[in-house]
Amino acid sequence: MSHDSGSAANPGLVASCDSAESCEVILSAALAGERISSADALALALHADEDSLFRTANSIREKWHPDSVVTYVVDRNINYSNVCTSVCSFCAFYRKPGDPEGYVLSLDEIHQKVDETIDLGGSGTLMQGGLHPDLPFSWYTDMLRSIKDRHPEFYLHCFSPTEIHALTSVTGLDCETILRELKDAGLDSIPGGGGEILVDAIRKRRRSSCGTDDWLDVSATAHRLEIPTTATMMIGLGEDLWMRAEHLERIRQLQDQTNGFISFIPWTFQPDNTPLGRKISERVPAREYSRWLAVSRIFLDNIANLQVSWLTVGLEEGRMGLQRGANDLGSVMIEENVISAAGADHTATEKLLRDTIIQAGFQPGLRNAGYKRLKSRIAPTAFSEKNG
Repeated sequence: MSHDSGSAANPGLVASCDSAESCEVILSAALAGERISSADALALALHADEDSLFRTANSIREKWHPDSVVTYVVDRNINYSNVCTSVCSFCAFYRKPGDPEGYVLSLDEIHQKVDETIDLGGSGTLMQGGLHPDLPFSWYTDMLRSIKDRHPEFYLHCFSPTEIHALTSVTGLDCETILRELKDAGLDSIPGGGGEILVDAIRKRRRSSCGTDDWLDVSATAHRLEIPTTATMMIGLGEDLWMRAEHLERIRQLQDQTNGFISFIPWTFQPDNTPLGRKISERVPAREYSRWLAVSRIFLDNIANLQVSWLTVGLEEGRMGLQRGANDLGSVMIEENVISAAGADHTATEKLLRDTIIQAGFQPGLRNAGYKRLKSRIAPTAFSEKNG
């Protein structure tokens, strides 16, 4: 069994064991609180007995969250623009500058979406857009400030590291200056979009304009400025399996340094209507996703929250993910345009998410995007009746 930290980029990474029996040693060590390596993570994903893998991940979740609460959030994805200079092969949402289908929402349209979100019980927005080459920086700060002026408690979880990195080129400002001004304007936290797989070999093949170190540097800068962020992993891009383990390693390394990631969200590539979908038309199988979800919980021993992506794998798989290491079911998603454009057609209401959590044997807990617990407008009677 290997327990070294691994390298920043390791095409020679191989699993540390090749049998379910030897994987039991890794699982026992992780359950005892011992840190496992990226080679161990790869071994578990490939060879661990499924029941043992899921049981260990669930036990580690219980250590992190002994109150049996699984959280969820009611918010809206506001995509302020689809104009983008990065031609990512896995994206069906973007439009090139000058495309007649390109748009930028007006401030009035954004305010209308915010007002509707609040009326529907939403606590905030996850706001992302394309990498727009022409919007002045004042557009972003004025927009954030205007929302906070109208709704001071509305939570603004906005602008992925990829967008922040692009703003440095558009504005000529450095990353720290941009983040400071966005925070002053009302930014509460940053979503982990654009993480995909944090290995440049696959990022370059998929034409991502933001490199691994760029993405991590933006996240680290945000953490230093006390702006929490989430981290994501998108699997199914045609990456080698060792790259997934390497991605987890890079996330854990940065969390060791900054402690700024509040959640990790693995999800699956949705191929419909994307250029990459012409080459990779099949989605990651549910069992494969579940194994990597469990491995993520076991490996990421320094990130408190693990979210299962019901939007990409469906609510039934989401429910089972709650027994395989995840403690969060994510968002109702009053509105979502990016992943749905690529073929994710799952939808949910707050009641449906709460019922899913209860069916999995947990108590539902409403939160905001910063993982602060909130009071739900729906009474938790079902859990009380079932569990006493």
